[in-house]
Amino acid sequence: MSKSDVSAAVNMHSQVFLQEDPELAAVYARLGQLDPTGQRFAAVLRDTIDQLLNGEITGRYDWKDLFKTEKTHAGTIVEINLQREFRFDDGVDMDYQIAGFDVDCKYSQSFGGWMIPPEAVGHLCLLVWADDYQSRWSAGLLRIDRAWLNTGTNRDKKLTVKAEHRNKILWLWHNAELPENILLHLSPADQEAVCSPKSGQARLNELFRRAQNRRIGRNVVRTVAQQKDYMKRVRGNGGSRSALRDEGFLIMGDYISHQDIARRLQLPVPQEGEFVSARVAAVVTEDAARPHIILGGQRWALARPEDLPARGPLLPDLRAAQRAE
Repeated sequence: MSKSDVSAAVNMHSQVFLQEDPELAAVYARLGQLDPTGQRFAAVLRDTIDQLLNGEITGRYDWKDLFKTEKTHAGTIVEINLQREFRFDDGVDMDYQIAGFDVDCKYSQSFGGWMIPPEAVGHLCLLVWADDYQSRWSAGLLRIDRAWLNTGTNRDKKLTVKAEHRNKILWLWHNAELPENILLHLSPADQEAVCSPKSGQARLNELFRRAQNRRIGRNVVRTVAQQKDYMKRVRGNGGSRSALRDEGFLIMGDYISHQDIARRLQLPVPQEGEFVSARVAAVVTEDAARPHIILGGQRWALARPEDLPARGPLLPDLRAAQRAE
């Protein structure tokens, strides 16, 4: 069966669920209206994982470093943060009311590991999964049927959805991209280089050197700097922007002018609270195969390995720049 055939079969399957369950259809439509792209949902999951890691205080960036009690409460924090973000009403018997109907929320770091309480049988459940190692997440709706659940052996009688019945989940977003935890995905050598300096500023400088051409979230910066004024450590006047300028680095933020520079250089575009670090080199002639920008009257392109480090340009004056809305 081709990819298009599989997609058509899945869509037909979804339409059957929507037609047979008007409450499911109403909740599905409302969630799609609140977050058409899934970006808000993904941001909540990213922020929740970072909240649990609490990197500014602990320096942690790996889910494995959480205490058992912290992992146990992750689902509750996801439920709370989703309700805050989307302003869901409290449910009568379940966690939320969405489109006027009760919906329970269950989160698992392990796909398929949602623990369903007996009282959720017959109700709609919002099943959420996020994996920081894969940088992927999913969220879907399921009307809980007791026949679709595994037999439970735990004391609170919570059950999981049988693998053969997971195809009954109506996915809102499936295997979508989770904003990357950059520190977690650096090589062990780069992790050591970034985390070993005693100075927060030195650690941050090393992060921007080693995590080039990638979107770096604010929480990663906070974790590396471990200082309350961590944003100051990025800017010029003594921050990473000025410290790395002699090596040719540009550190673009979420300002419109910075985003335009990233696009022109064909780099990932930093979104709200993100940075993209890139080393550039001065070029004399225009090369159609090498995207470039003009700053300070000089043409600049992404540096190649053979380009020696040299003083780079200044970014546009941030006092005149505007952040993207």
